[in-house]
Amino acid sequence: MAETAFDPTVLPPDGSCPFCSIAQTYPSFPPEQPPAPDAPELDPFKLAPASFVVLSTPMLMAFLDIMPLSHGHLLLCPRSHKPKLSDVSREEAAELGAYLRLLSKALSRTTGVYDWNVVQNNGAAAAQVVNHVHYHLIPRPEIRARGKFRESFTMFGRGQREDLDDDEAVALAAKLRTNIAAVLEEESRKGKL
Repeated sequence: MAETAFDPTVLPPDGSCPFCSIAQTYPSFPPEQPPAPDAPELDPFKLAPASFVVLSTPMLMAFLDIMPLSHGHLLLCPRSHKPKLSDVSREEAAELGAYLRLLSKALSRTTGVYDWNVVQNNGAAAAQVVNHVHYHLIPRPEIRARGKFRESFTMFGRGQREDLDDDEAVALAAKLRTNIAAVLEEESRKGKL
């Protein structure tokens, strides 16, 4: 993946972007060798609300949504503040695409849910709440298999959302980091005897 330095001095005009705060607070780490779950650099309570980081490269961040639509709901965004997808650089777009695929594999493995949505909204009229480009990876468990034929998930941020449980999130984030590293290891071995 391309490596460019994150400039923590480049903030949105009003300095209030929560994703920029996460990017400034949590340093990058090699996704192939994430820090231990109890490492100080991953302390989710450095910020309020807590931030459960699962991926932190020099260019991108991925973390659990604090108001998930389902168990494992992730957000992926560039570290630098870019309001819309059309504002990201080619390098950021390429890395976002590469990590969407890798995170999808790790997320499915972690949650045991093999159907998911990838959603990206651009602007308030398109339901973008945080003015920093980001993708949602939302696991969609099969509810009909549980006998709930009348129940359905809603899309695009509308639906029942609940606060993320901190204890569950610590364990889930650790498991996601482990599975991201495992997926990257498997990918590195593809094509080798």
